Amino acid sequence: MRVLHFSKTYHPDSFGGIEQVIRQLCVGTGRLGVTNSVLALSRQQNLAPLEFEGHMVHRVPLNFEIASNAVSLQAFGALARLAREADVVHYHFPWPFMDVAHFVARIDKPSVVTYHSDIVRQRNLLRLYQPLKHRFLGSVDSIVASSPNYMASSPVLGRYRDKTRIIPYGLDKATYAKPEPDRLAHWRARVGPKFFLFVGVLRYYKGLHILLEAAAGTDYPIVIVGAGPTEHELKEQAARLGLKNVMFVGALDEQDKAALLTLCYAVSFPSHLRSEAFGMSLLEGAMYGKPMISSEIGTGTTYVNVDGETGLVVPPSDPVALRAAMRTLWDNPELARTMGRRAEQRFEELFTAETMARNYTELYRELVARKAPLAVGTEEPVQL
Repeated sequence: MRVLHFSKTYHPDSFGGIEQVIRQLCVGTGRLGVTNSVLALSRQQNLAPLEFEGHMVHRVPLNFEIASNAVSLQAFGALARLAREADVVHYHFPWPFMDVAHFVARIDKPSVVTYHSDIVRQRNLLRLYQPLKHRFLGSVDSIVASSPNYMASSPVLGRYRDKTRIIPYGLDKATYAKPEPDRLAHWRARVGPKFFLFVGVLRYYKGLHILLEAAAGTDYPIVIVGAGPTEHELKEQAARLGLKNVMFVGALDEQDKAALLTLCYAVSFPSHLRSEAFGMSLLEGAMYGKPMISSEIGTGTTYVNVDGETGLVVPPSDPVALRAAMRTLWDNPELARTMGRRAEQRFEELFTAETMARNYTELYRELVARKAPLAVGTEEPVQL
């Protein structure tokens, strides 16, 4: 079984949530006999194919961007060529250029779309994109939503309910770095023994401006890991509010990130818009057995973090409610420990990379069998 993933970005160029999902998929399904390759766009100069954790990564030049929509003319030929060698083409939505490439490359292999998110921000352009989007989603063989919450709340997915199934994202803790004792000691000395942690790219929908407002008037240490487009304005806001208890530590390597996930008291994840479809760093918190605070935005964040069970869920864009949730966990260590244990248990039940890989492998085989030509003189599909 050969699967080609087509995504806007991938390792080693970027390390966001979708890239992590693809990575875990490739590693996990690879253990089940699937040969994976990834085609992605890149700004780098040396674009020779490379092997990454057992799968091949092919990159083509990113020529230009329109409203965050990355375009590569070279991708048309590369997609057509690599798809000829694949049994299944796996797309990662949203990315309007991908829809165009699918048709230009004349892809006729079994196809699946992981529907990572609705398009939320570019409403005017979305109206122009609607016909292409629905033609693309209508043409693929299967669509996967990452949670029942997102399936229920997305009007787009509702239109394709008959061919959409739910496969939650999964992680494998064995793929995460194990921090050395001196790294743990370094961070313990720097940030203290008890702190809230946020990990992620600093984007508009992450709600960090709400977290900073919630931090005002408190002395709870808050560590923010990550870099991104809103970093400068967030630091300016923290300075205006006089926040001495918030530490921006920038983008960190895997050892340092694992160290902070190991040491933190709880995870605060204040994303307030539907662009946050799941929250991979929230899932990391659960994997490390940490209680979580998140907002109810009708997406997978509340599938990962169940209010009152694995953590606390507050209304979006409500710093007062977020501050109260932080106070509840801070003042009740036994409650926090209990929620952390439940978070880890829920992770093991629903969100392991092994479970995700098994479910996707079953889907791949089903799609190939469905499109297999009939053997002459039989009514049964040819065995693959």
